[in-house]
Amino acid sequence: MAQVNTEGARQRKSASEFTANGHATSSEQDKTTSTLPATWSAQSGSTTSSPSTHPLGAPQHGIAMQALRSLAFGLYFFASLVFIHGAQMMGAPLYFINKDWFYAWMALTKQYFGLLVTTMTAWWSPTTIRISGDKSMSGLIKQGADGMLRMELGERAVLMANHQLYTDWLYLWWISYTNDPPTHGHIYIILKESLKYIPAIGPGMMYFGFIFMARKWVKDQQRIRYRLQKLSTRHSGPMSGTQGAKTLDPMWLLIFPEGTNISANTRRQSKAYSEKSGVPDLRHQILPRSTGLQFCLQELKGTVEYLYDCTIGYEGIPEGQYGQDVFTLRSVYFQGRPPKSVNMYWRRFKIADMPLEDKDAMYEWILQRWREKDDLIDHFVEHGKFPGDKEAVFIEGGPQEKEWKTAYINTEVKPRMTFEFLQMFAPVTVVMLVARILVQILDLVLGKGELVTWKL
Repeated sequence: MAQVNTEGARQRKSASEFTANGHATSSEQDKTTSTLPATWSAQSGSTTSSPSTHPLGAPQHGIAMQALRSLAFGLYFFASLVFIHGAQMMGAPLYFINKDWFYAWMALTKQYFGLLVTTMTAWWSPTTIRISGDKSMSGLIKQGADGMLRMELGERAVLMANHQLYTDWLYLWWISYTNDPPTHGHIYIILKESLKYIPAIGPGMMYFGFIFMARKWVKDQQRIRYRLQKLSTRHSGPMSGTQGAKTLDPMWLLIFPEGTNISANTRRQSKAYSEKSGVPDLRHQILPRSTGLQFCLQELKGTVEYLYDCTIGYEGIPEGQYGQDVFTLRSVYFQGRPPKSVNMYWRRFKIADMPLEDKDAMYEWILQRWREKDDLIDHFVEHGKFPGDKEAVFIEGGPQEKEWKTAYINTEVKPRMTFEFLQMFAPVTVVMLVARILVQILDLVLGKGELVTWKL
């Protein structure tokens, strides 16, 4: 990888221009707020270019089929949300009875949502996933004889990634599903506070224990500390890991240091910040912030050994355009125009070796990682895939001789079992059936009716 000169990277302007954690001042935030309708419009696909000019060509499905796919998608997604949130509400009283059982139940419902996003992608937006890594990932990226990806990143880890597209978190949640042991019930994501006010979805994410950021560091710091202290508490209930007895719960903490996905607007803001602060700008990304990541790693020190870094790239984005403009909700899930491939390049860093107690050094550290990511994306743009080290991957049944061994795993997002998704509906369905039977028995005992048997 090319060496990057970061001399002068910390030549910043006065703190009055920016907040302590690298966020823009109120005037910059006003600009961001004014672009929210445009961002939503881009993600939903209402501003997508015509079929003749779209990078992926004409839609695979006509208008009628798109409408049918939209209806099926909406029914499946919202029905699943109702059942998952219903299961959460059923388990809420456990908090006052046994907290270990409460956290275990919520982890189970989080697994259900992981299955939802996995099946959603498998059925409506199938695409190739290409995964590689450097030597630090030696033996941690595996593929079984059945073609399923099997990551071995441990039960407790911190993940950071560049933020290319709104679906980044979806693919990373699926990565936790492929982990051995699976951790899709123990993933925690740091999100914007406004998201918790979305009906059903917001309260559901609160039950999941996600961390909501108000972008005011004094307030956010207390919220993060409170949640991370909970994640560093030992439990002995179900789903408390594979170690047995009282132990730290499994935990994957996902952080996007850029704070938002890349777009024309956020690139302008990054460039403006670069010009004001003297920090050299990036070519393919937004300048990252270090305060949140540094604080999380400080709080989790001694309970998590490694930070895993994922660089994500989507095949099919023309030069000068952005993923959110090409891969909208409509184009990806309804029109049949998903990315040709989703590419991930993984690295691992030992947290004990990072300069967590030095703010400036930590900023330099993460900035250097992002400059390396820029080089990785240059390679991706030129070759259509990231570089890879053959030692990072292991394919069951594949050649192991160095001259024949591949540095890449090609797979797809899919569940392990065809009908695994049905477990999402089990808790609420069982309770409804039991309630129905109890009502019938009560009516029979009181002489108000006859017991009705169901024919299945």
